[in-house]
Amino acid sequence: MKSLLTNARTIVVKVGSSLVTNDGRGLDQAAIAAWADQIARLRHGERRVVLVSSGAVAEGMQRLGWAKRPTAINELQAAAAVGQMGLVQMYESCFSRHKLHTAQVLLTHDDLADRKRYLNARSTLRTLLDLNVIPIINENDTVVTDEIRFGDNDTLASLVANLIEADALVILTDQQGLYSADPRKDPKATLIQHATAGDPALEQMAGGAGSLVGTGGMLTKILAARRAARSGAHTVIASGREPDVLVRLTNGELIGSHLRAPEMKTTARKQWLADHLQVRGTLTLDSGAAKALTLDGKSLLPIGVTAVMGEFERGELVACLDLHGHQIARGLANYSAIEAARILKKSSGEIAQILGYVAEPELIHRDNLVLL
Repeated sequence: MKSLLTNARTIVVKVGSSLVTNDGRGLDQAAIAAWADQIARLRHGERRVVLVSSGAVAEGMQRLGWAKRPTAINELQAAAAVGQMGLVQMYESCFSRHKLHTAQVLLTHDDLADRKRYLNARSTLRTLLDLNVIPIINENDTVVTDEIRFGDNDTLASLVANLIEADALVILTDQQGLYSADPRKDPKATLIQHATAGDPALEQMAGGAGSLVGTGGMLTKILAARRAARSGAHTVIASGREPDVLVRLTNGELIGSHLRAPEMKTTARKQWLADHLQVRGTLTLDSGAAKALTLDGKSLLPIGVTAVMGEFERGELVACLDLHGHQIARGLANYSAIEAARILKKSSGEIAQILGYVAEPELIHRDNLVLL
C-alpha cells in the first residue's frame, strides 16, 4: 500500500519543538535546512506546502538560559517573543538558499473563531501559496491569553489544514509514528501503519505529553487527525529525523502512521463551526431532540432542551449534549443563555408569550449546527 501523500497537492507540515530545537538545546540549523531542502523539492514538483513550526518558546528559553519551561503566561509570552526572532530568521535563511520567499503568519484562536477574520486568513494563505511563498505559521504566543490558546501546534496545524482545505497533514515528531502502546515503556508495542482518522480506538492507544520542551503528546496528534479529516485531509504521523521523509512520503513510500480521512467531507462553514475551540455553554437534549439532530437532520427546538449551562449571548457557540453528557453537536444559539433557560421544554409557539418577541422558532437552526 502506498503513502497517503502520493496524490496530495496541498500539504500542511507541522514540526515539533524537540525537532526544531534539538531537544531544547537551541535551533537545529541542519534539521531546519534539511526540511527547507525537502519542501523546495516538493515545490518544484508543483506541490504547495504550508509549514506550522513550533520552537519559539523553546528557542527563547535557550536564549534566556531557562532550563525549565515556565508556566506563567507572561514568562511564556516573553520567551516566545525572544525565540520567534531567531526561529523566523533561521527559516528565512534556509529557504532563501532555494530562492524561495517565506512569510511569517502568527494566529490566535480569535483569528479563526471570528468568521470574517477566518475568511481573511484563508484568503491570505491561499494568496501566499499562489505567489510561491512558503507560509511559516505559529501561534501568536506573545499576545494570546490562557483562555483562548490553541494549546499546541498539532491543533493549530489541523485547523490550518481545514482553513485552506489541504489534501494532507504531516505531523513530524520525535517518534516513528503511532504505536499500540508507549514504545518507551512497552517493548511489545507495534507501529500502527494504517488506521482511520477519528477511530476511538486510536485515542485509547495515545499517551500524554512526551517531551520536556513541547506541549503536545500523541493524543493531540490523534485528535488533530480527526479534526483535519473533516475537510477530507489525510494525516501522516512520522519521524522528523527520518532522512528525506517528506520527499519519500510524496514519492509513495510508506513511513510512519497513515490515518485516512473518511470519504465524506464537512462543508466549509460547518468545519468552521466544528473547529471553534471555545464553547460558551451547553444545552442538554432529551432523547427525541437528540434523535432529531443526529438521525433526522432537524433543527434544535426549545421543547427538546432539558437544561442550559454557561453564559452565552445570541450568536455564540454552544455544545449540544445527550442525556448521558456526550457532546453530539455544536451550533450558534439564536437566544442567550438567560432566554434559553426561560423557553426550554416549551413549544416554539410559546416563545413570544414568554420572551415578548421571537427571534427564530429554533434554538439552533440546522444550517448553523454541525454534528460531532
